[in-house]
Amino acid sequence: MSRPICILIVDDHTVVRDGLNALISAEPGMKVIGMAGDGIEAVRLAQELQPDVILLDLVMPRMDGVQATLEIRKVYPKARILVLTSFAENHMVYSAIKAGAIGYLMKDTSSDELIQAIRDTYFNRPALGPEIARKLMLDIQGQDDEQPNASSLTDREIEILQQMALGKTNQDIADELVLSERTVRTHVTNILAKLGLSNRTQAVLYALRAGIAHMDYRREE
Repeated sequence: MSRPICILIVDDHTVVRDGLNALISAEPGMKVIGMAGDGIEAVRLAQELQPDVILLDLVMPRMDGVQATLEIRKVYPKARILVLTSFAENHMVYSAIKAGAIGYLMKDTSSDELIQAIRDTYFNRPALGPEIARKLMLDIQGQDDEQPNASSLTDREIEILQQMALGKTNQDIADELVLSERTVRTHVTNILAKLGLSNRTQAVLYALRAGIAHMDYRREE
């Protein structure tokens, strides 16, 4: 990687911010470029600093993490947000992902898992902690809300969506399907637009729920 992954840390507890800063700053290829103590400050710094990854708590004063995610994506649409929180309630998980978060981890996540999740988020790969992934998988079958229609997807787009569900990057998919990375990127953009989704995490959850991909179809790592 030619330059470090630039990270904005958002948490209302100073000791958490400082601990994350120390952990991330010690990791080669990563750099903390800002820290915020609430959602309003997070929106301002996201627009000003344009970090590669935003590590975001959900429960904060003045503006919570879900609303901050929505506001950040308005002022900085390229934002890649990784939630790091103590709360795993269904409505919080769904709200954060629907708002545009790419990943969702609990604060008891190990240091190695957090660092890997930051990398996954940077590469636009879904980064879900095991507890969160299990919760989402168990709830997929029981949801009744109206879903996007996959009938508009081409065979190639469905094939690429299945590859996305494996957590593969655009370059990985290009290598697997013998396509250019640019072609894959265009297909991914079209998939998200047709399904009315905002990121790969939402697309993977949709693929699982629609039966396009399955739990045992995901890559074991």
